[in-house]
Amino acid sequence: MAKILTIADAATLEVVQELLGREGHQVRVTPDAGGGLELARELSPDAIICDGTSPQIDWLEVCRLLKADRELAAAYFVLLTTPEQFEALPELDAPFDDFLLKPILKQELLGRVRAGGRWRELKREFERTQQELQLSRDRIVQNETMSNLGELVSGIAHEINNPITFIYSNLTHVQSYATDLIELLRLYQIQLVNPGAEILQKQQDMDVEFVLDDLLKIVSSMRTGSDRIRQIILSVQDFSRSDRSGWQLFDISDGLENTLLLLQHRLPAREGRRDIKVMKEYGNLPQVECYAGQLNQAFLNIINHAIDALEESSQELEESESVKFKPVILISTQVIDAQRISIEIADNGMAISEDITAQISDPFLIAKPAEHSRALGLAVSYQIIVEQHKGELKCFSEPGKGTKFRIEIPLRHS
Repeated sequence: MAKILTIADAATLEVVQELLGREGHQVRVTPDAGGGLELARELSPDAIICDGTSPQIDWLEVCRLLKADRELAAAYFVLLTTPEQFEALPELDAPFDDFLLKPILKQELLGRVRAGGRWRELKREFERTQQELQLSRDRIVQNETMSNLGELVSGIAHEINNPITFIYSNLTHVQSYATDLIELLRLYQIQLVNPGAEILQKQQDMDVEFVLDDLLKIVSSMRTGSDRIRQIILSVQDFSRSDRSGWQLFDISDGLENTLLLLQHRLPAREGRRDIKVMKEYGNLPQVECYAGQLNQAFLNIINHAIDALEESSQELEESESVKFKPVILISTQVIDAQRISIEIADNGMAISEDITAQISDPFLIAKPAEHSRALGLAVSYQIIVEQHKGELKCFSEPGKGTKFRIEIPLRHS
């Protein structure tokens, strides 16, 4: 049954209350426009019936005030009027939604109430459809952006991989040659007991002992750096792998490690925040049949959200407290049973807002503008995990304890 507010004179109120009350509707009445506004905020009515024939009620002002209120604008506004007054209304866009002529007939009144209910349903459905289309558009744009970015990154990684592989493989020979030359020089030093003045001067100028000691260290550092670059390239290529070939067997631990490697630049300490410590508790997981690139994207969105929450937590704390705060992200994986595994990503930052929490299970709800990108990232993760991989994505958040995302996905889909 509907909640109905009636603003009218005493005689009209009695008629409306009697007719609608018999049908089981919740009816509140008032003869005063000011009282009507207060009652409307208290009741949040589905429909408002306002008497436009009463000289004590400025129905136009009441209607405008109600429509200007974001929480009350959805109420179906019905104007009570007479044929003469209705004809005399100025030719402008009517601020009311419907009208009812006096004297009031029961069937017409009930028809207006039913029309109001249907109108609200259609309006909610229209708004939800708009939100769904907007979210779908955002998802398509993001997916297309990530696809193009993935292809670009993969191409760049491939181009970098060729010269770095050449450098890395040749450093092995450089190290071997340098070792042989150093040994040969040592033999010359032993055999040549009385070197000439020019040789002695050159040894002194170049500090030959330091050069001999440091040369192999430099080559070893170059090999370590080259190996690090190769690892990053391989991680980028694996993270941005194409899913066009369909379902693939994938190591979840490798996916998490590659994602963390790409986010490594966000973990060191910044102004007002200490290092973010990442703790890992990986179980012995079997390979999972999935779209690896998309699952990596879901991990990236969730871990990014955890880092954002930790940064906001540090900013919200007083300077003395911020120094003491130790930001932590805990990533754990385990086998649930023979068909499913779980991945948990938890942080000890601020609790997640209710708007974003709601969007995880219902991505069509409207988030605050400042939270839109974060909510969209989680909505995309929800789509990847729940809709594409037939898994589950749950969020547990509590003030003072942080937020935990729990992902469950099946091992096989075929």
